[in-house]
Amino acid sequence: MHLSTALLPKAQEAIRHLFEVEVEQIEFQATRKDFEGDITLVIFPLLRQIKGNPVVIGQQIGEQLQAETNLVESFNVVKGFLNLVIAEDHYVTALQDIVSQQNYGTLDATDETVMVEYSSPNTNKPLHLGHIRNNLLGYSVAEILRASGRKVLKTQIINDRGIHICKSMLAWKKKGQGETPESSGLKGDHLVGKYYVEFDKMYKADIQSLIEKGETEEEAKKNAPVLLEAQELLRQWEAGEEEVVALWKTMNGWVYEGFDQTYKAMGVDFDQLYYESDTYLLGKDSIEEGLEKGVFFRKEDGSVWIDLSEDGLDEKIVLRADGTAVYMTQDIGTAIQRVKDFPQITGMVYTVGNEQDYHFKVLFLILQKLGYSWAEKLYHLSYGMVDLPSGKMKSREGTVVDADDLIQNMSDTAEEISSELGKLEGYSDEQKKELYHTIGLGALKYYILKVDPRKRILFNPEESVDFQGNTGPFIQYTYARIQSILRKYGEATNTLKDLPTSLHAKEKEAIKALLQYPEVIELAASQYSPALIANYVYDLVKEFNSYYQQVSILGEEDARIRHFRVVLSAQVGEVIKSGFQLLGINVPERM
Repeated sequence: MHLSTALLPKAQEAIRHLFEVEVEQIEFQATRKDFEGDITLVIFPLLRQIKGNPVVIGQQIGEQLQAETNLVESFNVVKGFLNLVIAEDHYVTALQDIVSQQNYGTLDATDETVMVEYSSPNTNKPLHLGHIRNNLLGYSVAEILRASGRKVLKTQIINDRGIHICKSMLAWKKKGQGETPESSGLKGDHLVGKYYVEFDKMYKADIQSLIEKGETEEEAKKNAPVLLEAQELLRQWEAGEEEVVALWKTMNGWVYEGFDQTYKAMGVDFDQLYYESDTYLLGKDSIEEGLEKGVFFRKEDGSVWIDLSEDGLDEKIVLRADGTAVYMTQDIGTAIQRVKDFPQITGMVYTVGNEQDYHFKVLFLILQKLGYSWAEKLYHLSYGMVDLPSGKMKSREGTVVDADDLIQNMSDTAEEISSELGKLEGYSDEQKKELYHTIGLGALKYYILKVDPRKRILFNPEESVDFQGNTGPFIQYTYARIQSILRKYGEATNTLKDLPTSLHAKEKEAIKALLQYPEVIELAASQYSPALIANYVYDLVKEFNSYYQQVSILGEEDARIRHFRVVLSAQVGEVIKSGFQLLGINVPERM
């Protein structure tokens, strides 16, 4: 139990006894390094209910806690801060409690079921660096929500229709000569992406040709023959023309196989898939219902809108004049359909870049106005873009940082650095390859997830694979070091034997850090922020390394103390492993 959780009822009782008032909230914080104490009770917020000098009030509460509980060993008061020194046997008992728990840190089951949407790619190109941040965030948030007691469904909506798909199809028809993933040796998503880039080249050539014939650039962009052909292909697809639909299915099939390989390499998965080709007409019925209820209104040209000016937004179209759906229509329908498919859903998390912030504000408001109670629990996990030192990415021009290439590059970088450090004696080539993948992918995931989702990231592959500092490999290496201690010790570490009568200050700090883990999971779940888990694990690792350097573990002569220290090390290892699992990162037993 975290210190504040253990202290709260005792402090409430002390205040009730001394001042005859009931206090629900008490502010605790870590004691500043320059004062003696393990935790500090902040007096100032209590002055609303307790009149008097904060130093005197702090002194009275401290004396009462020391007299009435065996938790507080001593205290000191600095201005309005009551610094409490916690009895050592609390830490020993706390470690015992941690050791006895399976899946320490995970919280009790709630009755909430949350659907988390992430990835949601277009089927005209491979996944890229932006998709990597999306997938890693969505997957990690799903795991954190599960650890916080929610049931979780992981989903994506695959954008498998529209003009962008037809562009790849048309370029393949014109330039493909029947090329397939098998005949080309390319992954299916890379092959289709190649023809998307090819289309862009043909389009630019057409524009140049029309400009030379006297058209303006704007006219040329609209009248380029290859674009008109792609638009015709889309019309044929929507009309269900057999040959066009067959080619669409074939090329999308290639892409799905490619995506599956990338997801497997990335270590992410899904429980349920939705396809835009199935969902793009959903929502039209909801628009009709909304018109009857007065949620929407129809303009003279027949288009349907919603006026959100009273909510601080503006008017938003939900159906075009010709009756066709816009993205908003589809998203309204898809949300409603998901709750029909899974009636137990109490909330949804949409992992989508921050350029869509406005779209999701509007979507959630519309669903609330349509009367769906679950719409109150919709959340847009908005995240910033990922840049590389070399600059921004553009998929049309084929200058994107490809996800497959980046994952491979991370393994290669891990191999270079590990080879320089010379840490892998006795490994087979297969074991080395697996370890390089674990380190490289761990470096990539940690570097991206340690940053608050809302912030933009400048991703530096070399920096991320450093074995020093706030990096994945540094944390993985500490875990491997702990496993080495356990192997050398050779005895079971799942129980505490005779308990020590006193603790080293560094042992107290390490146990204190372990005690924070359940609260960090709860906070990370409430804020949808894997960064809180990542940085907690890093702080825990720093605390352990400081302990390891200052306290003899296996070299301790007293067998009872030695066992206690190895058990403490084992628990730190368990929490590192558990925290990294919430980030989707594996930890190697040896490095």
